[in-house]
Amino acid sequence: MRFSGVAVVDLSRKWVAKARYWVPLEGGKVRCNLCYKRCPIASGGYGACGVRYNSGGTLYTLVYGLLTAVNLDPIEKKPLMHFMPGSSVISISTAGCNFMCMFCQNWSISQSRRGDVFGEFHTPEDVVNIGKKYKADGISYTYNEPTIYYEYMFDVAKLAKREGMFNTMVTNGYMGDEALIELSRYMDAATVDFKGGGNLDFYRKFMGVPDPEPIFTSLKIMKDKGIFVEVTNLVVPKYGDDVNDVRKLARWINDNLGPETPFHLLRFYPHYMMSDVPPTLLEVLERLAKVALDEGLKHVYLGNVPGHELEHTYCPSCNYLLVRRYGFDVVEWNLSEGNKCPKCGYKVNIVGSFKGKERRFAWW
Repeated sequence: MRFSGVAVVDLSRKWVAKARYWVPLEGGKVRCNLCYKRCPIASGGYGACGVRYNSGGTLYTLVYGLLTAVNLDPIEKKPLMHFMPGSSVISISTAGCNFMCMFCQNWSISQSRRGDVFGEFHTPEDVVNIGKKYKADGISYTYNEPTIYYEYMFDVAKLAKREGMFNTMVTNGYMGDEALIELSRYMDAATVDFKGGGNLDFYRKFMGVPDPEPIFTSLKIMKDKGIFVEVTNLVVPKYGDDVNDVRKLARWINDNLGPETPFHLLRFYPHYMMSDVPPTLLEVLERLAKVALDEGLKHVYLGNVPGHELEHTYCPSCNYLLVRRYGFDVVEWNLSEGNKCPKCGYKVNIVGSFKGKERRFAWW
């Protein structure tokens, strides 16, 4: 169902809930502190995400449980290569986003905002019960930026943990510190997505983001709070494929998160307002991967290039093939007990052991 019209917001809808992390300002205005954009919002106005609305000096979320997707996915799709490999997750999303990426592959939901939000309502119990029905191992908050449906994510994550499921999120890393610290009690792993190597001008011109620096603060908080982190970087030809930016990003990851932090270089495909930009050349991705490896990172992957050798996991010590993948599938698992290399005994930074179970995927 889709709901249009900006003028009137019906606060009685079951997917409208009082928001968290905001403060009142003079004249009926509020400041949303959920993400680093810190939007000042007049009464009757929306935040940059388009789904947080000020009614008479009170901030509301307009997408509590109004889901645009409920899918059963392989965890490798997130991508998470080193966290609970071979597991299945219920992936959920809403409309809206606090970024305005001109190349977004999920733009039909992320850029739906204000009077154009849509979806089907599900309670937190609904999502967890779907997960249990299909024997999912966890819940993943993904497809659009989960920060903007924080209240719902928090409630689902808390319930999922109670039912023995893990939680992961795919995020742009712009969540405010206080919200992230609270969420860390229930969040087990996160994929943090960079674009264009974290270049300041790229973020401003193509994403509507004033400064990527807060993402690095979020990453440090995640590490400090024990959230398992993998980092991705979308390589956009011509505009966001600078070698020095990738070198700087890889060096920061090595120095602050550790050399065994998985780093994914993602191939760009034409989307949304950048449909005229060609896909990233494979040789560019391979060159950038070498740069990241030279900076000390031990697990560098290429994404959106199924069949490439850099989909696999190799032993950082002896280069033995430990995990062979094709796309989102694990097709060979060679790690010994304790996720050690069977050839040299090196313990690899992988959480959980591959069960080798048959996985089913479904969409609602």
